[in-house]
Amino acid sequence: MNPVVRLFLKLRSKLNIDMKKNYKTVRNIQDVITPDVSDRYTMFDHKIYSPKGGHNIPIRVFLPNSDLKPGALLFFHGGGWVIGNIETYTPTCAHMADVTGKIVYSVDYRLAPEHPFPKGLDDCYYACTYLMDHYEKVRDELVGEFTLIGDSAGANLAAAVSLRLRDNQQKIPAKQILFYPATYWDHDEETSPFESIRTNGQDYGLTSKQIQEYMELYVPDPILRKTQDVSPLMASELSNQPETLILSTEYDPLRDEGEAYAHMLKQAGNNVTLRRILEAPHGFINYPDVTGAIEESYRIINNFLSDQLSSDNLADHKKEEHQKSRELTEEEINKLEYFLSQIEVKT
Repeated sequence: MNPVVRLFLKLRSKLNIDMKKNYKTVRNIQDVITPDVSDRYTMFDHKIYSPKGGHNIPIRVFLPNSDLKPGALLFFHGGGWVIGNIETYTPTCAHMADVTGKIVYSVDYRLAPEHPFPKGLDDCYYACTYLMDHYEKVRDELVGEFTLIGDSAGANLAAAVSLRLRDNQQKIPAKQILFYPATYWDHDEETSPFESIRTNGQDYGLTSKQIQEYMELYVPDPILRKTQDVSPLMASELSNQPETLILSTEYDPLRDEGEAYAHMLKQAGNNVTLRRILEAPHGFINYPDVTGAIEESYRIINNFLSDQLSSDNLADHKKEEHQKSRELTEEEINKLEYFLSQIEVKT
Protein backbone atom coordinates (compact mmCIF):
# COMPACT_ATOMS: atom_id res chain seq x y z
CA MET A 1 0.00 0.00 0.00
CA ASN A 2 1.13 3.57 -0.70
CA PRO A 3 2.98 4.66 2.48
CA VAL A 4 1.22 8.04 2.65
CA VAL A 5 -2.19 6.40 2.35
CA ARG A 6 -1.16 3.77 4.89
CA LEU A 7 -0.14 6.43 7.43
CA PHE A 8 -3.36 8.38 6.89
CA LEU A 9 -5.49 5.27 7.44
CA LYS A 10 -3.58 4.22 10.53
CA LEU A 11 -3.92 7.67 12.10
CA ARG A 12 -7.62 7.74 11.26
CA SER A 13 -8.10 4.34 12.89
CA LYS A 14 -6.31 5.47 16.04
CA LEU A 15 -8.87 8.24 16.57
CA ASN A 16 -11.13 5.45 17.84
CA ILE A 17 -14.28 7.49 17.27
CA ASP A 18 -17.35 6.27 19.15
CA MET A 19 -19.95 6.52 16.39
CA LYS A 20 -22.86 6.10 18.78
CA LYS A 21 -21.85 9.23 20.67
CA ASN A 22 -20.21 11.28 17.92
CA TYR A 23 -22.07 10.57 14.68
CA LYS A 24 -23.44 14.13 14.54
CA THR A 25 -19.95 15.57 14.90
CA VAL A 26 -18.69 13.34 12.09
CA ARG A 27 -21.57 14.50 9.88
CA ASN A 28 -20.67 18.14 10.54
CA ILE A 29 -17.00 17.56 9.76
CA GLN A 30 -17.88 15.83 6.49
CA ASP A 31 -20.07 18.76 5.47
CA VAL A 32 -17.27 21.24 6.17
CA ILE A 33 -14.49 19.41 4.32
CA THR A 34 -16.51 18.47 1.21
CA PRO A 35 -15.31 20.63 -1.70
CA ASP A 36 -17.77 22.65 -3.76
CA VAL A 37 -17.68 21.37 -7.35
CA SER A 38 -20.91 22.99 -8.56
CA ASP A 39 -19.04 25.32 -10.92
CA ARG A 40 -17.38 22.38 -12.71
CA TYR A 41 -20.31 20.03 -13.24
CA THR A 42 -23.93 20.11 -14.35
CA MET A 43 -26.37 19.04 -11.65
CA PHE A 44 -29.84 19.86 -10.43
CA ASP A 45 -32.05 18.83 -7.53
CA HIS A 46 -35.40 17.10 -7.56
CA LYS A 47 -37.75 15.68 -4.94
CA ILE A 48 -39.86 12.55 -5.01
CA TYR A 49 -42.86 12.41 -2.71
CA SER A 50 -43.13 9.19 -0.72
CA PRO A 51 -46.80 8.38 -0.05
CA LYS A 52 -45.77 5.69 2.45
CA GLY A 53 -43.64 8.00 4.57
CA GLY A 54 -45.48 11.22 3.81
CA HIS A 55 -42.23 13.04 3.07
CA ASN A 56 -40.06 14.15 0.16
CA ILE A 57 -37.00 12.15 -0.88
CA PRO A 58 -34.32 14.49 -2.27
CA ILE A 59 -32.65 13.36 -5.50
CA ARG A 60 -29.64 15.05 -7.10
CA VAL A 61 -29.24 14.53 -10.82
CA PHE A 62 -25.77 14.71 -12.40
CA LEU A 63 -25.09 15.12 -16.10
CA PRO A 64 -21.67 14.38 -17.59
CA ASN A 65 -19.55 17.07 -19.16
CA SER A 66 -18.68 14.49 -21.81
CA ASP A 67 -21.08 13.16 -24.44
CA LEU A 68 -24.18 11.66 -22.84
CA LYS A 69 -24.47 7.89 -23.31
CA PRO A 70 -27.62 5.77 -23.07
CA GLY A 71 -28.46 4.39 -19.66
CA ALA A 72 -28.60 5.78 -16.14
CA LEU A 73 -27.11 5.01 -12.74
CA LEU A 74 -29.09 5.20 -9.50
CA PHE A 75 -26.61 5.76 -6.67
CA PHE A 76 -27.01 5.05 -2.95
CA HIS A 77 -24.24 6.59 -0.84
CA GLY A 78 -22.25 4.92 1.92
CA GLY A 79 -21.68 6.01 5.51
CA GLY A 80 -22.93 3.11 7.60
CA TRP A 81 -26.57 4.20 7.12
CA VAL A 82 -25.71 6.96 9.64
CA ILE A 83 -23.46 9.56 7.98
CA GLY A 84 -23.05 10.87 4.42
CA ASN A 85 -25.57 12.62 2.17
CA ILE A 86 -25.91 13.92 -1.38
CA GLU A 87 -23.75 16.93 -0.50
CA THR A 88 -20.78 14.92 0.80
CA TYR A 89 -21.06 12.53 -2.16
CA THR A 90 -21.52 15.24 -4.80
CA PRO A 91 -17.83 15.20 -5.92
CA THR A 92 -17.97 11.39 -6.21
CA CYS A 93 -21.23 11.36 -8.17
CA ALA A 94 -20.21 14.22 -10.45
CA HIS A 95 -17.00 12.37 -11.29
CA MET A 96 -18.99 9.17 -11.81
CA ALA A 97 -21.26 10.87 -14.34
CA ASP A 98 -18.28 12.35 -16.16
CA VAL A 99 -16.26 9.14 -16.36
CA THR A 100 -19.16 6.86 -17.33
CA GLY A 101 -20.90 9.39 -19.57
CA LYS A 102 -24.24 8.52 -17.96
CA ILE A 103 -26.89 10.34 -15.95
CA VAL A 104 -26.42 9.67 -12.24
CA TYR A 105 -29.29 9.96 -9.78
CA SER A 106 -28.15 10.24 -6.15
CA VAL A 107 -30.68 9.47 -3.40
CA ASP A 108 -30.61 11.36 -0.09
CA TYR A 109 -32.28 8.63 1.94
CA ARG A 110 -33.13 9.12 5.62
CA LEU A 111 -30.37 8.27 8.10
CA ALA A 112 -30.25 6.38 11.38
CA PRO A 113 -30.48 6.67 14.31
CA GLU A 114 -33.12 9.37 13.82
CA HIS A 115 -34.69 7.17 11.15
CA PRO A 116 -33.76 3.54 11.87
CA PHE A 117 -34.34 0.55 9.61
CA PRO A 118 -36.31 0.16 7.43
CA LYS A 119 -36.82 3.87 6.69
CA GLY A 120 -33.62 4.41 4.69
CA LEU A 121 -34.23 1.24 2.70
CA ASP A 122 -37.85 2.24 2.09
CA ASP A 123 -36.65 5.57 0.62
CA CYS A 124 -34.18 3.81 -1.69
CA TYR A 125 -36.78 1.26 -2.76
CA TYR A 126 -39.42 3.88 -3.52
CA ALA A 127 -36.92 6.10 -5.36
CA CYS A 128 -35.89 3.12 -7.47
CA THR A 129 -39.43 2.09 -8.40
CA TYR A 130 -40.37 5.70 -9.19
CA LEU A 131 -37.33 6.42 -11.33
CA MET A 132 -37.55 3.13 -13.19
CA ASP A 133 -41.21 3.84 -13.99
CA HIS A 134 -40.47 7.37 -15.20
CA TYR A 135 -37.01 6.91 -16.65
CA GLU A 136 -38.02 5.90 -20.17
CA LYS A 137 -40.46 8.80 -20.44
CA VAL A 138 -37.85 11.51 -19.82
CA ARG A 139 -35.39 11.20 -22.70
CA ASP A 140 -36.51 8.63 -25.26
CA GLU A 141 -33.37 9.07 -27.35
CA LEU A 142 -31.16 8.15 -24.39
CA VAL A 143 -33.05 5.15 -23.07
CA GLY A 144 -30.69 2.39 -22.01
CA GLU A 145 -30.05 0.06 -19.14
CA PHE A 146 -30.95 1.17 -15.64
CA THR A 147 -28.23 0.28 -13.13
CA LEU A 148 -28.17 0.38 -9.34
CA ILE A 149 -24.85 1.38 -7.80
CA GLY A 150 -23.75 1.99 -4.23
CA ASP A 151 -20.76 1.87 -1.95
CA SER A 152 -20.54 0.19 1.47
CA ALA A 153 -23.89 0.75 3.23
CA GLY A 154 -25.19 2.11 -0.07
CA ALA A 155 -24.18 -1.13 -1.78
CA ASN A 156 -26.02 -2.99 0.97
CA LEU A 157 -29.11 -0.92 0.18
CA ALA A 158 -28.77 -1.58 -3.55
CA ALA A 159 -28.59 -5.33 -2.95
CA ALA A 160 -31.57 -5.20 -0.59
CA VAL A 161 -33.60 -3.15 -3.09
CA SER A 162 -32.92 -5.70 -5.85
CA LEU A 163 -34.07 -8.55 -3.60
CA ARG A 164 -37.20 -6.66 -2.54
CA LEU A 165 -38.10 -5.83 -6.14
CA ARG A 166 -37.83 -9.51 -7.06
CA ASP A 167 -39.86 -10.67 -4.08
CA ASN A 168 -42.58 -8.11 -4.88
CA GLN A 169 -42.62 -9.36 -8.49
CA GLN A 170 -41.59 -5.97 -9.84
CA LYS A 171 -39.19 -5.18 -12.63
CA ILE A 172 -35.59 -5.35 -11.48
CA PRO A 173 -32.75 -3.18 -12.82
CA ALA A 174 -30.68 -4.58 -15.65
CA LYS A 175 -27.49 -4.37 -13.59
CA GLN A 176 -26.12 -3.56 -10.16
CA ILE A 177 -22.65 -2.42 -9.14
CA LEU A 178 -21.65 -2.93 -5.52
CA PHE A 179 -18.54 -1.24 -4.13
CA TYR A 180 -17.27 -3.15 -1.04
CA PRO A 181 -20.78 -4.00 0.17
CA ALA A 182 -21.88 -4.81 3.72
CA THR A 183 -23.80 -8.06 3.39
CA TYR A 184 -23.76 -9.63 6.87
CA TRP A 185 -24.93 -8.65 10.35
CA ASP A 186 -22.07 -9.66 12.67
CA HIS A 187 -18.85 -7.60 12.68
CA ASP A 188 -17.55 -8.53 16.11
CA GLU A 189 -13.97 -9.75 15.74
CA GLU A 190 -14.60 -12.59 18.17
CA THR A 191 -17.74 -13.99 16.54
CA SER A 192 -17.77 -12.99 12.87
CA PRO A 193 -17.19 -15.90 10.46
CA PHE A 194 -15.18 -13.63 8.15
CA GLU A 195 -11.42 -13.44 8.43
CA SER A 196 -11.08 -9.92 6.99
CA ILE A 197 -13.00 -8.49 9.97
CA ARG A 198 -10.02 -9.52 12.09
CA THR A 199 -7.11 -8.98 9.67
CA ASN A 200 -8.32 -5.59 8.36
CA GLY A 201 -10.45 -4.40 11.26
CA GLN A 202 -7.95 -2.23 13.14
CA ASP A 203 -5.55 -0.14 11.05
CA TYR A 204 -7.19 0.64 7.70
CA GLY A 205 -9.48 3.59 8.40
CA LEU A 206 -12.79 1.85 8.95
CA THR A 207 -12.61 -0.43 11.98
CA SER A 208 -14.67 -3.51 12.76
CA LYS A 209 -15.82 -1.76 15.96
CA GLN A 210 -17.21 1.17 13.95
CA ILE A 211 -19.00 -1.16 11.55
CA GLN A 212 -20.73 -2.89 14.44
CA GLU A 213 -21.69 0.49 15.94
CA TYR A 214 -23.17 1.57 12.62
CA MET A 215 -25.17 -1.65 12.43
CA GLU A 216 -26.53 -1.18 15.95
CA LEU A 217 -27.55 2.41 15.19
CA TYR A 218 -29.21 1.38 11.93
CA VAL A 219 -30.98 -1.73 13.24
CA PRO A 220 -31.43 -1.66 17.03
CA ASP A 221 -33.31 -4.99 16.99
CA PRO A 222 -30.75 -7.85 16.73
CA ILE A 223 -33.35 -10.19 15.23
CA LEU A 224 -34.03 -7.84 12.29
CA ARG A 225 -30.30 -7.68 11.50
CA LYS A 226 -30.50 -11.30 10.35
CA THR A 227 -33.12 -10.62 7.67
CA GLN A 228 -32.23 -10.25 3.99
CA ASP A 229 -33.26 -6.58 4.02
CA VAL A 230 -30.28 -5.94 6.30
CA SER A 231 -28.01 -8.90 5.55
CA PRO A 232 -28.40 -10.04 1.93
CA LEU A 233 -26.21 -13.08 2.68
CA MET A 234 -29.04 -14.35 4.90
CA ALA A 235 -31.47 -14.53 1.97
CA SER A 236 -32.88 -18.02 1.50
CA GLU A 237 -33.06 -17.45 -2.25
CA LEU A 238 -30.71 -15.33 -4.38
CA SER A 239 -31.86 -16.20 -7.90
CA ASN A 240 -33.23 -13.73 -10.47
CA GLN A 241 -30.98 -10.84 -9.54
CA PRO A 242 -29.54 -8.18 -11.86
CA GLU A 243 -26.29 -8.80 -13.66
CA THR A 244 -23.85 -7.88 -10.91
CA LEU A 245 -20.40 -6.37 -10.59
CA ILE A 246 -18.85 -6.44 -7.12
CA LEU A 247 -15.67 -4.51 -6.43
CA SER A 248 -14.01 -5.53 -3.19
CA THR A 249 -10.85 -3.98 -1.75
CA GLU A 250 -7.77 -5.70 -0.40
CA TYR A 251 -7.55 -3.84 2.93
CA ASP A 252 -11.20 -3.78 3.97
CA PRO A 253 -12.90 -5.37 6.98
CA LEU A 254 -15.92 -6.02 4.72
CA ARG A 255 -13.86 -7.67 1.96
CA ASP A 256 -14.78 -11.29 2.70
CA GLU A 257 -18.51 -10.77 3.15
CA GLY A 258 -18.72 -8.78 -0.09
CA GLU A 259 -16.82 -11.46 -1.97
CA ALA A 260 -18.96 -14.14 -0.32
CA TYR A 261 -22.07 -12.39 -1.64
CA ALA A 262 -20.65 -12.45 -5.15
CA HIS A 263 -19.96 -16.17 -4.75
CA MET A 264 -23.49 -16.87 -3.47
CA LEU A 265 -25.10 -14.86 -6.28
CA LYS A 266 -23.11 -16.83 -8.82
CA GLN A 267 -24.04 -20.13 -7.16
CA ALA A 268 -27.70 -19.10 -7.49
CA GLY A 269 -27.33 -18.80 -11.27
CA ASN A 270 -26.80 -15.06 -11.66
CA ASN A 271 -24.32 -13.40 -13.99
CA VAL A 272 -21.66 -12.05 -11.59
CA THR A 273 -18.25 -10.43 -11.96
CA LEU A 274 -16.03 -10.00 -8.92
CA ARG A 275 -12.82 -7.99 -8.95
CA ARG A 276 -10.63 -7.27 -5.94
CA ILE A 277 -9.01 -3.83 -6.11
CA LEU A 278 -5.46 -4.26 -4.86
CA GLU A 279 -3.70 -1.98 -2.38
CA ALA A 280 -7.01 -0.17 -1.73
CA PRO A 281 -8.91 0.44 1.53
CA HIS A 282 -12.61 0.65 2.22
CA GLY A 283 -14.14 3.91 0.96
CA PHE A 284 -11.39 4.64 -1.56
CA ILE A 285 -13.72 6.12 -4.19
CA ASN A 286 -14.00 9.21 -1.97
CA TYR A 287 -10.22 9.65 -1.61
CA PRO A 288 -7.72 11.31 -3.97
CA ASP A 289 -6.66 8.74 -6.56
CA VAL A 290 -2.99 8.60 -5.59
CA THR A 291 -2.69 4.88 -6.40
CA GLY A 292 -4.83 4.63 -9.53
CA ALA A 293 -7.48 2.52 -7.76
CA ILE A 294 -10.34 4.79 -8.82
CA GLU A 295 -9.16 4.86 -12.43
CA GLU A 296 -8.90 1.07 -12.38
CA SER A 297 -12.40 0.74 -10.93
CA TYR A 298 -13.98 2.90 -13.60
CA ARG A 299 -12.16 0.98 -16.31
CA ILE A 300 -13.83 -2.16 -14.98
CA ILE A 301 -17.20 -0.41 -14.53
CA ASN A 302 -17.25 1.01 -18.05
CA ASN A 303 -16.40 -2.38 -19.49
CA PHE A 304 -19.18 -3.90 -17.38
CA LEU A 305 -21.71 -1.28 -18.46
CA SER A 306 -20.80 -1.78 -22.12
CA ASP A 307 -20.83 -5.59 -21.79
CA GLN A 308 -17.11 -5.87 -22.49
CA LEU A 309 -16.03 -7.76 -19.38
CA SER A 310 -15.18 -10.82 -21.45
CA SER A 311 -12.55 -13.36 -20.52
CA ASP A 312 -10.43 -12.11 -23.41
CA ASN A 313 -10.48 -8.54 -22.12
CA LEU A 314 -9.61 -9.70 -18.63
CA ALA A 315 -6.78 -11.82 -19.98
CA ASP A 316 -5.39 -8.84 -21.88
CA HIS A 317 -5.63 -6.72 -18.75
CA LYS A 318 -3.69 -9.31 -16.76
CA LYS A 319 -0.77 -8.80 -19.10
CA GLU A 320 -0.45 -5.15 -18.12
CA GLU A 321 2.68 -4.34 -16.16
CA HIS A 322 0.95 -2.46 -13.32
CA GLN A 323 -2.06 -4.60 -12.49
CA LYS A 324 -4.32 -2.99 -9.86
CA SER A 325 -7.09 -5.58 -9.58
CA ARG A 326 -7.59 -9.31 -9.95
CA GLU A 327 -10.01 -12.18 -9.69
CA LEU A 328 -9.95 -14.50 -6.68
CA THR A 329 -7.70 -17.54 -6.54
CA GLU A 330 -9.07 -21.03 -6.06
CA GLU A 331 -7.72 -21.02 -2.50
CA GLU A 332 -9.58 -17.77 -1.74
CA ILE A 333 -12.81 -19.18 -3.14
CA ASN A 334 -12.40 -22.26 -0.96
CA LYS A 335 -12.01 -19.95 2.04
CA LEU A 336 -15.24 -18.16 1.15
CA GLU A 337 -17.06 -21.48 1.04
CA TYR A 338 -15.70 -22.29 4.48
CA PHE A 339 -16.84 -18.90 5.84
CA LEU A 340 -20.29 -19.48 4.39
CA SER A 341 -20.47 -22.92 5.99
CA GLN A 342 -19.89 -21.21 9.34
CA ILE A 343 -22.83 -18.90 8.68
CA GLU A 344 -25.08 -21.91 8.18
CA VAL A 345 -23.91 -23.33 11.49
CA LYS A 346 -24.49 -20.05 13.36
CA THR A 347 -28.02 -19.57 12.03
